[in-house]
Amino acid sequence: MNTQQWILIAINVVGGVLVLGSYVQGLLAHPDNRNVLWGSIPASVQPFYTVSMVSAALGYFAFTYYVLFRIDAASVRVGNQFGFWVFYVIYALILLPSALWMPLTYAAVGSHSTGLYWVIRVVLAVVGLGSLALLAALLSLRTDGSSYAYWLAVAGSAAFCIQTAVLDALVWPAFFRV
Repeated sequence: MNTQQWILIAINVVGGVLVLGSYVQGLLAHPDNRNVLWGSIPASVQPFYTVSMVSAALGYFAFTYYVLFRIDAASVRVGNQFGFWVFYVIYALILLPSALWMPLTYAAVGSHSTGLYWVIRVVLAVVGLGSLALLAALLSLRTDGSSYAYWLAVAGSAAFCIQTAVLDALVWPAFFRV
């Protein structure tokens, strides 16, 4: 592994700790108020969300494995324009705002703040755009197209996009009101 890959691992470790830590803190601080996170999403739709969340998490591992261990960080060109460093930006766009979602959501519920509601929408949109950028980056790589790991990464990225760019950024805000 080279320095670029280690930097991306560090971004994932720090970002992952921030995301998971915000979830743990939020759920522990609000044990009787967890259902508020669903907003008014119908109970009949919630199982679809749960399956999508699991698929997105598995997808995250699939595309992260590919980016870290199957791409030559020293020579890769993303979109014929960018080097491996573009993955730093993409992962930061995904992880850092993701760590803000739950604390902002509980704060918005507690304050009934329309301003916080819009901040949450921006946060979710940034994550969605980051996930779409990741999918575009993967699709722009020059590959022979026969690698199982590559197509698993693309499929995982697509599942992640469904969760973040569609369900989280578009559907959830339509059902969440402060």
